[in-house]
Amino acid sequence: MTTASASPPADDVFDPGAEAARATAEILRDTLHSEARGVVVDSPPGAGKSTLVVRAALELADAGRPLMIVAQTNAQVDDLVLRLHEKRPALPVGRLHSSDPDAYDKALDDLPTVRLSTKAGDLAPLPVVISTAAKWAHVKVEDAGGPWRHAIVDEAYQMRGDALLAVAGLFERALFVGDPGQLDPFSTVGAEQWAGLSHDPSASAVSTLLAHNPELPQHELPVSWRLPASAAPLVSAAFYPYTPFRSGTREGDRTLEFRAESDGSGVDRVIDEAARAGWGLLELPAAHTPRTDPEAVRAVALVVRRMLDRDGVTVSERGPDPAPLTADRICVGTAHRDQAAAVRSALDGLGVHGVTVDTANRLQGREFDVTVVLHPLSGRPDATAFHLETGRLCVLASRHRHACVVVCRAGVAELLDAHPSAEPVQLGVTVKFPDGWEANHSVLSRLSEHRVALGG
Repeated sequence: MTTASASPPADDVFDPGAEAARATAEILRDTLHSEARGVVVDSPPGAGKSTLVVRAALELADAGRPLMIVAQTNAQVDDLVLRLHEKRPALPVGRLHSSDPDAYDKALDDLPTVRLSTKAGDLAPLPVVISTAAKWAHVKVEDAGGPWRHAIVDEAYQMRGDALLAVAGLFERALFVGDPGQLDPFSTVGAEQWAGLSHDPSASAVSTLLAHNPELPQHELPVSWRLPASAAPLVSAAFYPYTPFRSGTREGDRTLEFRAESDGSGVDRVIDEAARAGWGLLELPAAHTPRTDPEAVRAVALVVRRMLDRDGVTVSERGPDPAPLTADRICVGTAHRDQAAAVRSALDGLGVHGVTVDTANRLQGREFDVTVVLHPLSGRPDATAFHLETGRLCVLASRHRHACVVVCRAGVAELLDAHPSAEPVQLGVTVKFPDGWEANHSVLSRLSEHRVALGG
């Protein structure tokens, strides 16, 4: 089994560009030249999964190997088609879609080398064909004239094992790329009766693959190009203890400043702390509250409002000129849809428009300059499995390029201690580590260094 180095090089010799290039070269070598039927790539947040998928697709196309790409949503499929067209405008690409009227981005209609069809047979002769796992599941190998030589499965940890089994007969070899720290695949029914079995349909595609093929080459991308130097150590230690990664930037490469002076409030002080340190914890008094805690929701909205009022500007490695911190570069993340709806309403009441407000599930894969997070355990009387899910907190804490402000009521550490992790142990099931209990404690311990009381 081929694996990337588990420990990053020391600070004085670490070259993020060189390390990323080395890892990519090894992945492409195994993809194109290994006899293994699969190659697995673990990628931390912002490590360039899509860039790797596009690079591998172009390499396979140049080698004359027909390729199918499996993504999880129509938006991801359309994004990959656009990225491929941008990199290689002359490359014929097939976009396999459903018969729904809004099945794909209509911008694809204007790309002359992109062919659109509801039938795999129409697109099979093209070098690259892309669609969702749900659409591929309805394709029969004989309809395509035989299996594809290669497949790339994007966001493979968010694909269920049963979805992989539904498409596995369509290809001979595959590259699986995904982020093991994100949310587990979603299932609307319980799957306890299959727990521990190698064919558990609710397990991720990667788990299913490795349960049957443990000898497959496995790699890790060692650099996050999204997370700043202030965030990568926390996220890596809390959520990726066995596949550590580093930021592609160093301290000082990115700055966030506010041109308008602080008014001295807790909201403004936590904003300044986040601008200085990359993290800020705005703490409300301890209390058990409704899920849509009005005080916490208003605090989240006020943080966003004051960021915009204070004329924030960012500087990064992308260019020498300062860029304004506009509403579209700010994101609010929550655990529940009703919380997101409450925040949107509060922002509307403050005259704020254009800010992305959504749940962790819908924010996966997205990137912003600044995020404001309503902590999943804020104000709760208990710590349920849903709120302790490691991937949920990981997504919320890893969307930003510059800073993250967490809004939370006091008492979460005590809540965690009162509700220790006690999930039933099931034979044959690999214990996920770190679990949500451990990850929450780890994150809160670091955030406590940047705590600002709302009324203090």
